[in-house]
Amino acid sequence: MRQKRIKTNMQTREGESGKEFVVSDQDRHGTLGAVALDRAGNLATATSTGGNTNKRPGRLGATPIIEAGTYANNQTCAMSATGDGEYFMRLVAGHEISALMEHRAMPLERAAQAVIPKITDLGGAGGLIAIGKDGNISLPFNTAGMYRGHVNSIGQTVIEIYK
Repeated sequence: MRQKRIKTNMQTREGESGKEFVVSDQDRHGTLGAVALDRAGNLATATSTGGNTNKRPGRLGATPIIEAGTYANNQTCAMSATGDGEYFMRLVAGHEISALMEHRAMPLERAAQAVIPKITDLGGAGGLIAIGKDGNISLPFNTAGMYRGHVNSIGQTVIEIYK
């Protein structure tokens, strides 16, 4: 199995810089998601995926399913998911986060963190990135790692792979 050394000079959330990680091809996947909040308060999301290797003919993942793998609602949040799409679809994960925020007044971090154990309980693995209407972000996942990064309101860039 091929491995690739990834060295970053970007600062991590903990303030460390120059961390090095060894990542196998098995750990590298093809989903790319983005969420954004513009100056006018509009939320947007975009999700693209390479799909599953050797997938069953006709299989459709969560990426193109609005409210499951990709979701944006100016009243609550925008989210993009990666992982076992079938489980994100069963839960309608993006809508679930938004509903928890809207109907239970949960902050984004708590709502997004509440969805991941539900994915796990269904038998799925994966994670998501989300931004709330107030600019807060959440990046929960139930796997060993998930490539993720964000730029905050003061321009600080944070890139992480593992928990």
